[in-house]
Amino acid sequence: MKKLSFFMVAVFFANVTSPALLGGIPSDKAAYRGGTIAAVAENTEGAVTTTNEHYFHFRYKGGEFRVPYDRVNFLEFGQKAGRRVGLAIAISPLLLLSKKRRHFLTINFLDDQGKQQAMVFELGKNIVRTTLAAVEARTGKRIEYQDDEARRMGRG
Repeated sequence: MKKLSFFMVAVFFANVTSPALLGGIPSDKAAYRGGTIAAVAENTEGAVTTTNEHYFHFRYKGGEFRVPYDRVNFLEFGQKAGRRVGLAIAISPLLLLSKKRRHFLTINFLDDQGKQQAMVFELGKNIVRTTLAAVEARTGKRIEYQDDEARRMGRG
């Protein structure tokens, strides 16, 4: 009976802490965190593609959403730093000394009816620079950076 109880506690602990251990989205993926697009649920993970000359693509399980580059009228990039509390609880309090940065790209654009729309994406750290450079080049719009630290990350 003790072994079963220990096993149940271990399974519960693993399920509770594993999302914290993952630390967010994979470094080569993106997630739609919110905005005005009802067709895509908030916090939907997927992949962004900037290789098409005409559209910014967000592909996710069950669909895709495309934003025409020529309808984009504002771009913003920012970062949010947070402590690794989940890892610190699970592994070591020393991890409270490290920070995890989350990278956010906001795209404002006009939809097919001429209405202003907005999408906020969290970008994995390995795709930040290439995504920002491609979106800026394809839209012809300068990215607004929330602060100097975001500018350094986005510019390299």
